[in-house]
Amino acid sequence: MRMRAVRLDELSLLQDIERAAGQCFLDVGMPEIAHDEPFPLGELRRYHQAGLAWVAADDADDPVAYLVADRVDGNLHVEQVSVHPGSARRGLGRALLDHLADHAASEGVPALTLTTFTEVPWNAPYYARCGFRLLDDDQLTPGLREIRRREAAHGLDRWPRACMRRAL
Repeated sequence: MRMRAVRLDELSLLQDIERAAGQCFLDVGMPEIAHDEPFPLGELRRYHQAGLAWVAADDADDPVAYLVADRVDGNLHVEQVSVHPGSARRGLGRALLDHLADHAASEGVPALTLTTFTEVPWNAPYYARCGFRLLDDDQLTPGLREIRRREAAHGLDRWPRACMRRAL
């Protein structure tokens, strides 16, 4: 698999990857998350234009996983990382996170951050294995507090959720 920047003509493929990846939430009793719509094309276009969208591409150069990030309080914040179930368990999520970490380090960014469900095996426990650590509420930056506020307004706090940070 090759990590590369997403191309503009691939944005709808990212939506397909996210929809397929989301289906695993049905297995843990989270149908609302499984059926949540992916980022709209305009939002994905914004990540592309900012140079903060990458894919893992297969041998045919087709995307099978993707990651988009934002700049939040001097760090790079993982907004979404999704792996198509047909390509799962091959280290693609970790490879995308490592790719982002390399990009961030080359820019002198001190850390990666993300928000995640704490009790979903492929969320917080997985990210901990990828070098992220849970943040206490008093460690949240203003930008992370705003992200958590928006997530709560979207109903994501129905399940335990937290912020995590990976120092670079």
